[in-house]
Amino acid sequence: ALLETVRRVRAEGGDPRVLLLSVADDPTATVPPPEMLREACEAAGDAGLFVVSDESWRDTVHRPHDTFVLSPAEMLPDQAAVLLDLSGALLPAGWPAAVVRFPGTPRGTWLRARTLDILTATGATVAGPVAGAAAYALDEPDAVAGRAHAAAALHGVVAAAAHRELLAVGAFARPPQAGRHLYADLTPLRAGLARQGVRDAMELEDHLGGRLGAPTPGGQRFADELGALRVRLSTGPLLGATPQERLAALTARDPLGLPHVRRSLDLLGSVLAGLIS
Repeated sequence: ALLETVRRVRAEGGDPRVLLLSVADDPTATVPPPEMLREACEAAGDAGLFVVSDESWRDTVHRPHDTFVLSPAEMLPDQAAVLLDLSGALLPAGWPAAVVRFPGTPRGTWLRARTLDILTATGATVAGPVAGAAAYALDEPDAVAGRAHAAAALHGVVAAAAHRELLAVGAFARPPQAGRHLYADLTPLRAGLARQGVRDAMELEDHLGGRLGAPTPGGQRFADELGALRVRLSTGPLLGATPQERLAALTARDPLGLPHVRRSLDLLGSVLAGLIS
C-alpha cells in the first residue's frame, strides 16, 4: 500500500521524500510487530524515502521483556533519523526538550546543519534549567532509569485495568503496550450515546471529559474521522490527584489496591456503563 501510494503521488507530479514512523505509538499505546516495521522500512528504502522514526515513547514499554521494539535506524542506518521527545519517559511533561539523531553521512550532516539553522532562526532554544536536567537524564543514572522503568510498569498495570473496563461495556481498544494512554473506540455504544446527545468525537470528548474530570481528546485531534466515536483516555489521572497519591501508586506493590486508584477506576467503569443506558 505504501509503495502504491508513493507511485501514484509521483505519477501525479508529487515528490514524497519522507516517511514518519512511530515505533511506540501515541495515542494507540501500541507497538507495531517487528515484521510489519521491517516491511515498511524495506518499502521506504525501495522508494527512496528518508525515514524519521519517532521514538518518544520507546522507553515507556510496559513489559520490555515481552515487547520487542525495532528501530528503523537499525535497518536503515544511513537513511533514518531518530526523534525523541524527552517528556515521553525522562522529563516532566511541562519541561519541553527533545533530541534528534541524524545518520553519520553527508546527507545526515547537511540535515543536521539545516535543522540547527531553522531552530536558531525561530528562536527554538531549551531553557537553561531544562537543558541541565535533560543532560542529566540522558546519562541515565540509576535514579532516573529506575524511576522511568517503575513508572512504565505502573502505567501498564493501570492501563490494563482501564482496558478491561472498556471491554466490559462492549467498547473496542487495542491492548496497551506502551505509554500513558488508551485509544478507545466507542462505536458499539453509538445508540446509547446518541440518546445522550453525543453523535461525534467532539461531542464525545466534551461528554466524557466532563464526567471523568480529566481531558479526553477526541479522535478528531489525531486526524481521525469526526464521525468515529473514538477518544484517547489517559492513565495519569487514574494514579491520583496529588503528588503524594501518585508517589504512593508508584511505590505500591499492588497499585490497584490503593483506595484512590480503585475509586478512579470505579468512576471510569461507572461513566462507561452510563453510556449504554
